[in-house]
Amino acid sequence: MSAPQIHPQATVAADAKLGAGVRVGAYAIVGEGVHLGDGCVLHAHAMVQGRSKIGRDNVFYPFCVVGGDPQDLRFRGERTELAVGDGNTFREYVTISRGTMSGGGKTTIGSGSLFLVSSHVGHDCHVGDHTLFVNGATLAGHVTVEDYATIGFQSPVHQFCRVGRYAYIGASTVITQDVPPFSRVVTERETKSYGVNTIGLERKGFSEERLKILARAFRLLSRSKMNTSQALVEMRKSLGDSEDVRELIRFIETAERGIVK
Repeated sequence: MSAPQIHPQATVAADAKLGAGVRVGAYAIVGEGVHLGDGCVLHAHAMVQGRSKIGRDNVFYPFCVVGGDPQDLRFRGERTELAVGDGNTFREYVTISRGTMSGGGKTTIGSGSLFLVSSHVGHDCHVGDHTLFVNGATLAGHVTVEDYATIGFQSPVHQFCRVGRYAYIGASTVITQDVPPFSRVVTERETKSYGVNTIGLERKGFSEERLKILARAFRLLSRSKMNTSQALVEMRKSLGDSEDVRELIRFIETAERGIVK
């Protein structure tokens, strides 16, 4: 492998250690006490802080902060650590905190994981191999996530919880207890339609008559005793002269995942 390539506008601490083939982009920062393994890539504006030992072939996208100070009011600058394995990807705005002395002093990340935009791993967490953190997935401190687990979009995991191997946490699910391995955990979905977006449509210039017709269509759809197919027949029969209603009917008839009612 070739020698490290460091952009002239990057900042690399004097005691940082860079393996063969490491690339550090413009305005990226490699802090004191950082060890970057062979083949790591820091895109522009990425930041890795120390003390952090990073394995091979990890990729850091713009504005991620890996190895930052723990978000703990008791932290007073103690020398704590982050250890990362090989082949992980940290997308934009990901944050990974080092440990705290009270939590053992070390955060660990395994190998082969993907951390999507704005996901967060708090201090003293231990993440296994081949995990997936979807956008906004968040671990509080002292959480353990085992191999092949998925943490869904905007799902927070409470302090000291464990997520077992191959577990799947669905989007927007709040975790306050341990998640067993192989399980699927998803919060209840109670999304409902409340009829016509009257104020928004008024602001877009819809007339009172258009709004009244749409309101009748939505009453047939969601407040009558008819099922969706029966409601569409009645909408076409009694309101079919309205282009708005015809658009609504076309949309419903082409829905592949059903509609919110």
